[in-house]
Amino acid sequence: MNSKQISYLRGLAHSLNPVVMISNKGLSEGVLKEINICLDAHELIKIKVMMDDKALRTQMLTDICEQTNAIAVHHIGKQLVVYRQSTKPKIVVPTK
Repeated sequence: MNSKQISYLRGLAHSLNPVVMISNKGLSEGVLKEINICLDAHELIKIKVMMDDKALRTQMLTDICEQTNAIAVHHIGKQLVVYRQSTKPKIVVPTK
């Protein structure tokens, strides 16, 4: 995705509430399963991470994207935003 498309998705995500919360126990199989379910249902989701370590949150975002085939849209503070297009897209991402 190019920067314009990421910017568009970031704008859409601004009004979203977190649908998944990751506790201090970290990224478990159950959390990944929930993220997959939410991505299938919504395409664009916001995740709240309760950990204070920024490097760990960044690594968590990378792991989430690798394991769910999603795209990292935004990471600010304890909020992560990821996007994965479903088979029947609900969000029309601009091509340019």
